[in-house]
Amino acid sequence: MLKGIIGALALALAAPALAQSDKAKDADDAVKNKVDDGKDKLGTDSGTAKAKRHSKKAARNAKAKARHTKNDVEKVTKDATNDVKKATKDATK
Repeated sequence: MLKGIIGALALALAAPALAQSDKAKDADDAVKNKVDDGKDKLGTDSGTAKAKRHSKKAARNAKAKARHTKNDVEKVTKDATNDVKKATKDATK
């Protein structure tokens, strides 16, 4: 039991160090999309393999769009917070 708790704690602490940045994920997705496009141009795969590849590509694109939206929202929120802080600071002068 103690070993399991220690293992879970070690994994939880190591997870942020293993996480990829959004730019790295975008680059990885772009490479995978190019590979998929190349396979489509060859046209040598079966229908099930093609459908599976297309569904994975759609999922990658949806995740990328969600990441970009999240980053945009965080940026807008940070900018608005800074603007409020600046306005408050200016008003107190």
